Amino acid sequence: MIRVGIIGGAGYTAGELIRLLVNHPQAEIAFVHSTSNAGNRLAQVHGGLEGDTGMRFCDAYDLGAIDVLFLCSAHGQSRVWMEENSIPAGVKIIDLAQDFRDESCGFVYGLPELNRERIRRAERVANPGCFATTIQLALLPLAAAGLLQDEVHVTAVTGSTGAGVKPSATTHFSWRSDNISVYKAFTHQHLLEIGRNLRLLEPSFDREVNFVPMRGDFTRGILASVYTACPLDGEAASKLYADFYAPSAFTRVTERDVDLKQVVNTNKALLHTAKYGGKLHVVSVIDNLLKGASGQAVQNMNLMFGLDEKEGLRLKASAF
Repeated sequence: MIRVGIIGGAGYTAGELIRLLVNHPQAEIAFVHSTSNAGNRLAQVHGGLEGDTGMRFCDAYDLGAIDVLFLCSAHGQSRVWMEENSIPAGVKIIDLAQDFRDESCGFVYGLPELNRERIRRAERVANPGCFATTIQLALLPLAAAGLLQDEVHVTAVTGSTGAGVKPSATTHFSWRSDNISVYKAFTHQHLLEIGRNLRLLEPSFDREVNFVPMRGDFTRGILASVYTACPLDGEAASKLYADFYAPSAFTRVTERDVDLKQVVNTNKALLHTAKYGGKLHVVSVIDNLLKGASGQAVQNMNLMFGLDEKEGLRLKASAF
């Protein structure tokens, strides 16, 4: 069994991570750390765990008793934690914050569709951002083929859980319900990792990725609508995407339109491509808490420990 520790256990991503790991046949949770909740049962904070585990949050832990550590604290805190703690040899680390997505400090960028073999050999993995995962999956086949030749235009909408568990004016139910809004237009922080990885595949790509994020009136999921100029016809583009993702455990290209209900509560990513004149339109959908966060983190753990990528992640969407 893989012995697991979790730092920063009170947020949405940690809650989803625990939900996956308590049912993972090859993993056992050794501790879940939360200073503010120490002594409380996990299910008091993550109500969906009621009846699944009697574990309690801790404020002290033994890093020598685990095989892998998940860092689920707020952005910026992972780097502080790494500086303040000594990591025993052999303990692997998966960071769900944005601190090491630039691959500093020996971390490998944890998008399996891009870095599967590097993740298998890695001791430290930086989980991608949720928008970054959705948008990169829509563009990687073009970049790998050297076909990103013009500006890219992206509009993507995310559920309220993407803003984290801490309440704010824009996550309050009375504001979010029956509402939709734009935020961080053209300036979203995930553009950094998107641009970096596209240029790794296609070094000559020097055009803008124009990204307009939106807050949606739902709790979980991301739908990204992406288009750019493309010289391929529709059939060739569809084949390019299908061939690129054929080895992927969770990413699939479909001939029909895609929607959020096909992926919410799963680790799947679904893509649909269509050609309109000289433009290729790609729609990409994921669950922001699973393929966009905790599910992808478990997928990376499976790769790092030589397990089947799908172990503990055979989840079914609810169509209605």
